[in-house]
Amino acid sequence: MATPSTMKKIARLPNHLAIIMDGNGRWAKQHGLLRLEGHQAGAENIRPIIKCLNQHHIKYVTLYGFSTENWNRPEDEVTGLLHLFEESIDKYLSELHENGIKFRHLGHLEELPQGLQLAINRAIGLTKNNTGMTLSFALNYGGRLEILDAVRHIVAEGIPTQNINERLFNSYLYTAGLPDVDLVIRTSGEFRISNFLMWQAAYSEYYFTEVLWPDFTQKELEKVLLAYSQRQRRFGRL
Repeated sequence: MATPSTMKKIARLPNHLAIIMDGNGRWAKQHGLLRLEGHQAGAENIRPIIKCLNQHHIKYVTLYGFSTENWNRPEDEVTGLLHLFEESIDKYLSELHENGIKFRHLGHLEELPQGLQLAINRAIGLTKNNTGMTLSFALNYGGRLEILDAVRHIVAEGIPTQNINERLFNSYLYTAGLPDVDLVIRTSGEFRISNFLMWQAAYSEYYFTEVLWPDFTQKELEKVLLAYSQRQRRFGRL
């Protein structure tokens, strides 16, 4: 849990933080467990991390849960993982709502199992008027697909090319209404963004850690936030 003394040390926090939650499979292998058990451990770790971020009053949090490329994994793992998302949303929805958190989904909804679609829509509907943290889950999400979808919609609406600017383009992304990402965290020691928020994270700070997602504690999160607060963001300026 974040302590008042720790929170005082962190002078500057990200307004929008995104996390690539990686390493569940490797965590399961290290513990002699099935991959799905690793995903279960990873899902259970979301709650304390969100609780800590909410205590820091971070306004926007986006989690990368399932990419468009993840469909290429073994069918039983995909089925189990998506069912796990459905269970987790239903399990913690009341708590999210009680804490004033607004739920958003990023990605294509229609390809997801019906039960998961219903859970997502329930979460969106129940929390739509909440004014606290906006928690976005990227499920069946791909950054390149998001950009292509935006281009297709702009072309379909016949918008003149001279009217197309960054502000307009932003309004056609899945993240319309959300600010750009300030900080991207990736766990498990991988050094890539894996098709995640490619437009929105153009000027993000990145933090890569070897800690596997199920082992990414609130103490580790505090280390990341402190490191972010000490960086100088210039956005191309001197």
